[in-house]
Amino acid sequence: MSETDSFINEVSEEVRKDKLFKLFRKYGWIPVVLIVLIVGGATFNEVRNARAEAAAQAAGDAVLEALNQEDPTARAASLAALDRDGEPGRAAVLGFLEAASEAEAGNVDGAVAILDGIADDAGAGAIYRDLATLKSVILGAESTDPADRIARLDAIAVPNAPFRLLAIEQIALAQVEQGNTDAALDTLRELLGEGGVTQGLRQRAQQLIVSLGGTLAVL
Repeated sequence: MSETDSFINEVSEEVRKDKLFKLFRKYGWIPVVLIVLIVGGATFNEVRNARAEAAAQAAGDAVLEALNQEDPTARAASLAALDRDGEPGRAAVLGFLEAASEAEAGNVDGAVAILDGIADDAGAGAIYRDLATLKSVILGAESTDPADRIARLDAIAVPNAPFRLLAIEQIALAQVEQGNTDAALDTLRELLGEGGVTQGLRQRAQQLIVSLGGTLAVL
């Protein structure tokens, strides 16, 4: 390589270095900012997750502390005082626990009122509302008109509803209470023809049919 070529190469190399230096001075802050954003975002997520985990742990501890109270009235009061914001369904689950404690304490009307509140809560999931309706009807059966119970149960006995089969059973019991034996037998036979009937539910339906003077289909 001649001295001229060597000189040209050195000059070219210096020019390239100078261009790179200028580019770095002009745009070098971009990767730095990106790194800061990535590290900062990861740190923020870690802090947020840690706080959420701590809050969930504290909420769970508070529920357990309330449930550990032996006196059902005190237990219901403690559950009622808990924060019901947060995860979807939290308010409904706490409501079910509170209603169970009120019922255990003998406050059936209070328990039914709590369950009705869940059933009427548009913000609660459909499965919670249906379950609350079913529990309310069963718990308040002695103090409510059977026709009213049937009307409420019809709404959760529709096809594909999660508690359809249990609702049909309660409808049959309400019809028996009305003295409408034929309707009750038809309802019970409809129940036995449904798919997914558990062995316990099947036995109860069959026993009720026999007790009402009906006959079971012979396969």
